[in-house]
Amino acid sequence: MVGEGRNRVPFAEADAATVMTYAAPRAAVLLPLADAQDEELERVGMRTLCREVELPLVPVLAAMERAGVKIDLDFFAELGRRFEREIQLVREEIHKIAGEEVNLRSVPQLRTLLFEKLELPIIKKTKTGPSTDESVLEELAAQGHDIPRLILEHRELDKLDGTYVSKLPKLVDADARIHTRYHQTAVTGRLASSDPNLQNIPIRTKLGREIRKGFIPADGFVFVGADYSQVELRVMAHLSGDEAFVEAFRADRDIHRETAARIFGVDPDDVSGSMREQAKTINFATIYGQGPFALAAQLGISRDEAREFISQYFERFAGVAAYLEEMKETARTQGYVETLIGRRRYIPEIRSKNPGMRGFGERTATNSPIQGTAADIIKLSMIHLHDRLETTDARMLLQVHDELLFEVPEEEVESVVDVIREGMEGAIELDVPLKVDLGIGASWYDCKFSD
Repeated sequence: MVGEGRNRVPFAEADAATVMTYAAPRAAVLLPLADAQDEELERVGMRTLCREVELPLVPVLAAMERAGVKIDLDFFAELGRRFEREIQLVREEIHKIAGEEVNLRSVPQLRTLLFEKLELPIIKKTKTGPSTDESVLEELAAQGHDIPRLILEHRELDKLDGTYVSKLPKLVDADARIHTRYHQTAVTGRLASSDPNLQNIPIRTKLGREIRKGFIPADGFVFVGADYSQVELRVMAHLSGDEAFVEAFRADRDIHRETAARIFGVDPDDVSGSMREQAKTINFATIYGQGPFALAAQLGISRDEAREFISQYFERFAGVAAYLEEMKETARTQGYVETLIGRRRYIPEIRSKNPGMRGFGERTATNSPIQGTAADIIKLSMIHLHDRLETTDARMLLQVHDELLFEVPEEEVESVVDVIREGMEGAIELDVPLKVDLGIGASWYDCKFSD
């Protein structure tokens, strides 16, 4: 219809009669298809989700994609040179210790170096030989071996450079703006980003955070970053009705400190930094249905200690324990679980005879209502804010899980910040308050971090 190769023409320039023959039957089938799907959505209780969340979100995402976000090309050029120098230095250090040059992207060469020449302990095996994956290298590095640590550093630098530092400047438009694409079809309910994916820029490492410094507002504007605070834990408190969680959030107390106080049996004022960090890890491990093995690896403790932590946690937070078991049983009996506003996640794996698959199903059953409700909440807030900001010159640019980034005229910041806070904190009514952390800055980095 549009030709091929050199003869290809834009769809708008294709022969009208040919286009009609192609398009007419496709257009004709849409209305009865829509009616049939509407009936099915009503039957499974997801019509409200479709009509009041997913469809109204389409023009919001379209506006965000059109707006794009500006990057500082000079900053990325300098960052690229810095990455190039650091990658070279790490590579030279590895070659110096190894006594030879090694292709760091070659698994066979890494195996030979690590497990034959250096005779490091084999942590786990694959079908083709000793594993050199990230978890193996981290364990070897923790044992004090230098080369595994340096290989991890090299991999991080190489990945960040290839995925963002060198790539992003090639994707800008005439105004130095990048236009990501958003997708609404993830089974979790979360939005996904691609071409490029701006949701996966790491923020846990200093180098990853540096990349955010290269995202800047247009002249005369500033960035406003808005991030839901502990939204998944707040959702868990609402869904489980656990008295301790609900009361702590209503009183605006530090939930991780409260958790630590209950697990370790001390007063909240006596909770140490390490206790709080352990409690934080356990809180999120609970949301994601992690068992003793995963928790032990995260905390660097034995499985018996991790098992005891989990036991104490569920003893202190009986409401959470009861809710998680209820979700597993719900998934077993009806085959799916739902979010607060009816988004379904079908979980056939929970009935599997394979223990591994069944375990995955149980983790999915406990996590999906929590993660999915959090995803629904930020979608609702995006819809509300899109409408409320139409009378301003502010624009919503990016969504990264629980975080939204706005480009706001300098003279409108004060009023727009109030709109953002009200819109996000009032997106849905829970038994505990939603809380939003706001940051204002001259770069995406400045909205959340400070040197």
